[in-house]
Amino acid sequence: MEDIQVSTWHHGPLHIFVPNAMHMVTASTLYKQPIFDTPPKLRLLQNTLFEVMLAYGWRLQAWAVFINHYHFVARSPDDGTSLKRMIQRLHSQSARLVNKMDQAPGRHVWFQYWDTCLTYEKSYYARLNYVHNNPVKHGLVPSAEQYPYCSAGWFKEKAPEGFRKKVKAFRYDRLHVVDDF
Repeated sequence: MEDIQVSTWHHGPLHIFVPNAMHMVTASTLYKQPIFDTPPKLRLLQNTLFEVMLAYGWRLQAWAVFINHYHFVARSPDDGTSLKRMIQRLHSQSARLVNKMDQAPGRHVWFQYWDTCLTYEKSYYARLNYVHNNPVKHGLVPSAEQYPYCSAGWFKEKAPEGFRKKVKAFRYDRLHVVDDF
């Protein structure tokens, strides 16, 4: 149990970090504002996510970015303190860049984030499927592969067929994910 780190705040969700494990993270903009409301801003958020993940040694498995929130599933590195720092960097870097685009210096962009350590294989597969299909859930596209700011197209192209079928077979309609955006 010594590898598990817990961070609490009386107004926020409990953050539990397990090194070298799968995690799902969801974050929302402040008051669910549609700050990333253009293709250039969505690309900015997606590219910042990729850069920060790489910088902190996280291995991205699935992602979806939207006008007012994002989700990702990733494997954490062995560094037991990197989740909080990585999210802080993602949020500060993306906020500075989008505020520069909008000429809105100092605007508060991000609210908070929710994370789940995925300790069961079935939970992992269901959440991968959930994140890949989130653009469909939000009514943005009829097929997730059509949404350019998520991993569904990448997953279809890069993942072995057997793995794709396995992930697709897992239902995600009963998952409890913060996603009322």
